[in-house]
Amino acid sequence: CEEERVSMRNARAPSNCTNLNCTKTTQDSYNISEKSVNFLKGLLVTRIMPSLYIIILLISLPLNALALVTFTCRIREKKPAVIYMSHLACVDLLFTLLLPLKIHYQLNASDWVFGEAACRVLTAAYYCYMYCSILLMMCTSLDRLLAVAFPIASLTWRSARKATCICVLVWLLTLAGTVPLLSITQTFKIKDVGVTCHDVLYQKELYVYLFSILSCIYFFLPLVVTLVSYSTIIYVLTNKPDHLATSSSGMERRAVIMAIAVLSVFVMCFAPTNGILFYHCVSLVTGGSTEEGKYYVIAVCLGSASVFLDPLLYYYGSSQCREKIISLICCECTQAHIQV
Repeated sequence: CEEERVSMRNARAPSNCTNLNCTKTTQDSYNISEKSVNFLKGLLVTRIMPSLYIIILLISLPLNALALVTFTCRIREKKPAVIYMSHLACVDLLFTLLLPLKIHYQLNASDWVFGEAACRVLTAAYYCYMYCSILLMMCTSLDRLLAVAFPIASLTWRSARKATCICVLVWLLTLAGTVPLLSITQTFKIKDVGVTCHDVLYQKELYVYLFSILSCIYFFLPLVVTLVSYSTIIYVLTNKPDHLATSSSGMERRAVIMAIAVLSVFVMCFAPTNGILFYHCVSLVTGGSTEEGKYYVIAVCLGSASVFLDPLLYYYGSSQCREKIISLICCECTQAHIQV
């Protein structure tokens, strides 16, 4: 976010302010640099980014709703991959439902009108969605690694009950990491802008510690685990004996596509957000520039794009989901042919 933590300073109220024409608030008014004001009220933030959010909303809402219904209602045998994917679809869907607040905020020239509580919920929801998605992708990669590398021995480990327990643990860990954001003031009244929501932050030291821990534990560590898992999967599949090579060729192709899809989500959606966030924390500690805050606002928008990229993971990550989608398409084509 455009975090003018260092340059922010109190702006005094006009001397002619009276109880009749000036409302006393619980928040101080702050000044930020003219460049930051122009950025928050510029074309990129107030028009282009809301348009991208609208596209994300229109695509992800039906896709994730369909995926969630498919996972919960159409698939009877709940394999671990299905359970992980259903929770991922739920996370994406819940976050998508909050996007209209973000769209209104930016279309309204970065002036938040929904109050402090709603801003805290939206802020915590974004980080909860991002880190919960990352952890669930990591769990999916580990599950596939066990299925490929230890197909027999892992049968007792990869049960639906254990997968459900792991998902509950993921939710608890994510909530534990993002709940502190609910206790921190997120809105500030900025001169020449209005009330910002998580775009201008004041408690520098607290955010440095919090976001440094979140980035390391909830992004960099899962990224390493996911990379190692898919690298091992591809290695195991490509080094199978000759008499098993033919049967594993399809699995190898899907594993490669799945690895590319997951890494694409990490690189395009989550890496910019967490990378810039971590670098910004380092800059604040060392007294460096805060200009990267504007790039973080853009990275947050890119991070939201994973909600409509995840359906690609559903298709290649679950054979049951793939079969249901193919059967549904075939059924629709057959009905259309009969009607013709």
